[in-house]
Amino acid sequence: MDLRNFFTPADKRAMVAPDNAIPSRPDYPFAVPDRHAVLGTSLHGPWGDTVEVLYVGMGCFWGAEEYYWNAPGVVSTAVGYQGGYSAHPTYEEVCSGRTGQTEAAMVAYDTTKTSTLEMLRIFWEHHDPTQGYRQGNDVGTQYRSALYWTTEEQRELIEKTRAAYQEVLTARGLSEITTEIAPASEHPFFYAEDYHQQYLHKVPHGYRCHANTGVALPV
Repeated sequence: MDLRNFFTPADKRAMVAPDNAIPSRPDYPFAVPDRHAVLGTSLHGPWGDTVEVLYVGMGCFWGAEEYYWNAPGVVSTAVGYQGGYSAHPTYEEVCSGRTGQTEAAMVAYDTTKTSTLEMLRIFWEHHDPTQGYRQGNDVGTQYRSALYWTTEEQRELIEKTRAAYQEVLTARGLSEITTEIAPASEHPFFYAEDYHQQYLHKVPHGYRCHANTGVALPV
C-alpha cells in the first residue's frame, strides 16, 4: 500500500473519515516513560483505591497537563492522544489531521483530597469549550474540547456542569459548548512521546494556549 496519501496534510477543520485514517499500530513506536517528572509518581498506575482517572482535551496538551499537576489532590498526569481512529500514533501523525485523535491529558486524582467537581471546574474554566475544532490560534481536530469519563459519577457531574456552564455562557452571549463527551472505555488513551510528558516543567517558557471564556463555573 502506498502510504503517502495517509500523511498528506488534511483539512484540519474537518474530521478524517475512518477509512482515510492512518493505519493503527499494534504497539508504541517509541519508549513511554515510567515516572512523572514533577510529582515523581507512576505515569501508568495503579495509584490506589481512592484514586480516579479522568481524561481531558483542552487544546494543546502541554498547558492542560500543567494546570492539573499543580492542582492539590492530583496524584499523576500524562499527555497523549485519544478519541480517534489510529492506535499508537506519533505526534507528527496526529498533527497531520489523519488520526482523528485529540490531544488529551490523563488526570489521576485522590478523591479523599480533591473532588471530581474540582477537576471539572479546572477543565471548564481553563479553555474555551465553544470553539469546535480549534482552541485559540491552534486550529485542527486535535485541539477539540473533550471529556472521557471512567465512572458513572463522573458522567453525571460532567452532564450537570456542562448544563450549568452553558447557561452562564449563553447569558454572556457566547456560543454552544462543543465538548466531546464519551466513556474512556470506548476511546483508549495512547501516551505521547517522552518529550511531551510534563513539557512545561522541562521547558518552563514553552508555549501555553491561553484561550478561555473568562467565565467561572457556577458551583
